[in-house]
Amino acid sequence: MANKTLEYRDGAVTLKGYLAHDVRPGARPGVVLFPEAFGIGDHVIERARRLAALGYVALAADPYGDGAQAQDLPRAIELMNAVRSDVSRWRARAQAALDALCAQPGVDRTKVAAIGYCFGGSTALELGRSGAPLSAVVSFHGGLEAPKPEDARNIRAKVLVCHGASDPLIPPEQVAAFEAQMRATKVDWQLCSYGGAVHSFTNPDADKLGNPALAYNAAADRRSWAAMLALFEEALSAA
Repeated sequence: MANKTLEYRDGAVTLKGYLAHDVRPGARPGVVLFPEAFGIGDHVIERARRLAALGYVALAADPYGDGAQAQDLPRAIELMNAVRSDVSRWRARAQAALDALCAQPGVDRTKVAAIGYCFGGSTALELGRSGAPLSAVVSFHGGLEAPKPEDARNIRAKVLVCHGASDPLIPPEQVAAFEAQMRATKVDWQLCSYGGAVHSFTNPDADKLGNPALAYNAAADRRSWAAMLALFEEALSAA
């Protein structure tokens, strides 16, 4: 397997993603991964490598520029809010990552997915709402609030939302509003809710933050990954 830092741009901003892929010849499906609010770290890199081992070309996207990472939660929230405060800028930042992935040799541009974790899950959904030519969108414990709810009709991908049923950061009203938006469209969507899981349930390091709203849940992590792979089998059919 090969991996490297991939530099790309969003306007004047230089971004540094992490690209992982195997060395087999031929075109393969691509997956862009959007990380948690802390930026590119061990969690999203490990997921990119895991996808590469399965035959996908995987790009962990840089949400902030120069590969910036937050060292604490307040800084992560500050960086995250600076991006998502302007929905056009937010979508453009996500699109820049998708474009960078699709420009890589060996990527089948007709079979591309966007996935994300926490803030990254929200970003993957927002990229879908922009009308980007995606085959699949997967959100893991991501925020479901839509700046422009009416844009749900623009989604061209199959959508999977993996949600912690006990997540205190995503209130039931937000989940219900998301479901209502989806029902008003013709989007192929599903929402899997995992009992006992809170925010960040896929990240083994979540417990280290000492915040009861954030905790790893091995069962929810395993089940949500399997649900994503099942969707990819439908939408991307990696060989």
